[in-house]
Amino acid sequence: MSLTDKAIGRIRDLIQSGELPPGAKLPPEQQLAAELGLSRNLMREAVKALVVARVLEIRRGDGTYVTSLEPELLLSSIGSAVELLRGDTLLELTEVRRLFEPVATALAATRISAGELAQVERHLDAMRAAREEIERLIEHDAAFHRAVVAATGNATLAALLEGISSRTVRARVWRGLVDDNAAARTVAEHEAIFQALAAGDADLAQAAALLHVSTTEQWLREHLEPNGTVPARQ
Repeated sequence: MSLTDKAIGRIRDLIQSGELPPGAKLPPEQQLAAELGLSRNLMREAVKALVVARVLEIRRGDGTYVTSLEPELLLSSIGSAVELLRGDTLLELTEVRRLFEPVATALAATRISAGELAQVERHLDAMRAAREEIERLIEHDAAFHRAVVAATGNATLAALLEGISSRTVRARVWRGLVDDNAAARTVAEHEAIFQALAAGDADLAQAAALLHVSTTEQWLREHLEPNGTVPARQ
C-alpha cells in the first residue's frame, strides 16, 4: 500500500467512524495533516483522490466538505469505466446485468405505484411510436429500465444498474436490431415486462426481464467484432 493510499485510508476512517459525517467540513489542511500524522503533500494527494471518488468536494473560497455520500453520487463513476469495456469483459458485464436486472424487476412488481407504472408505460408508448428512430428508441429504452428500477425504492440498486447500462452498447445494439428487423420483437419484450408489472406478478416480471436481457446478451455474442468491439452501424 502506498503512502497516499494510507492517507486516503486515514480520512476514510474519520468518515466511517462518524467524526466527519456527510456534509461536514474538514479541518484546515495543516491541522488535519498534523492530527493524522501526515505531511501536507500526502494530505493534498489524498484529498484529490477522494474528490475524484465523490467522497469529498472542494468549495472554492470555503473549504473541503464530505459529500452527501448518497449511492447515486458514490457509484456514478461506474458508468465511465463501463464505457471502456471490450470483448469478453463486455460480455461479463451483460452477465452481471442478467444477474441483477431480472431480480430488480421482480422487486419492482411488488412495490410499483400507479404513478410509477404510468411512467413506465409512457416510455413504452414512446418506444412503440419511435419505430426506426434510433435516438428516441435509445432514450426511451434507457428511461423505461430506469423507471422500472426506480420503482424498487432501492437507491443503491438503481445506481448500480444505471452504472452498468452502457449508452454506447445500448445504441449499437438498437442499430443492429433495427438493421436485422428485430426491433419490434425487442419492444414486445418491454411490453411483456410492463404487463407483468401491471399485474403485480413478481415471477412473471423476473422471467420477462431475464428473457429480455438474455436476448441482448445473445445478440452481443453473435455480433462482437474480432477486435472485441461492438459493431458501429450507422
